[in-house]
Amino acid sequence: MKKIIGLSAICLTFLTAVATAAPALNGSTGLINTPSADVLREGQISLGYYHLKDGGVGNVAFHVAGNLEVGAAGFRYDGQANKTYVNAKLALAPETVLTPGLALGVMDAANQQERSFYAVASKALPLGLRLHVGTGSGQFGGVFAGIEKTINPVSVLTGNNAFPATTFIAEYDGKNMNYGARLSIVPGLKVDAGWRSNKSTYFGLSFTN
Repeated sequence: MKKIIGLSAICLTFLTAVATAAPALNGSTGLINTPSADVLREGQISLGYYHLKDGGVGNVAFHVAGNLEVGAAGFRYDGQANKTYVNAKLALAPETVLTPGLALGVMDAANQQERSFYAVASKALPLGLRLHVGTGSGQFGGVFAGIEKTINPVSVLTGNNAFPATTFIAEYDGKNMNYGARLSIVPGLKVDAGWRSNKSTYFGLSFTN
């Protein structure tokens, strides 16, 4: 019985991690500024919009073929030059109960600001935690990492939306620390809010279908 309970807890943790996948501000599936090893599955597309301290960003990503995800993010600033990132990410190995997911990607492929290549691993842990660790060039500044903590995962699995499943996020994007929260309102729809570097707030929503 103890083995069955333990295995159920591990599976619940893994399913929760998959359920909370959503785009980062730059459009790739991930946390706040950093990507995860997740990619959109066949037929999936994600859309998002986030209000930033000095403007806003709209993003889109979609599954192309195999394990390849591509997308773009349009940053529109008040009194500054606008930028559009083109991103791509290829999953090399899926995450399992025992092994992390692995992916390679590029952010800002068109070099609007700073083209950045990266490799990242993601792994669900007990107690609703999920860890992401990667290394990258350009905007990632070398090593980046993030951790998520999901509370009330049962509501995701049972359909009880009295209190939305909420994921708290802390990440080091290679240069700065960022903090946020992601609420799962209905399947696919998530509301994000938090603080990026230099106390710059952000909030917005995304939909993945």
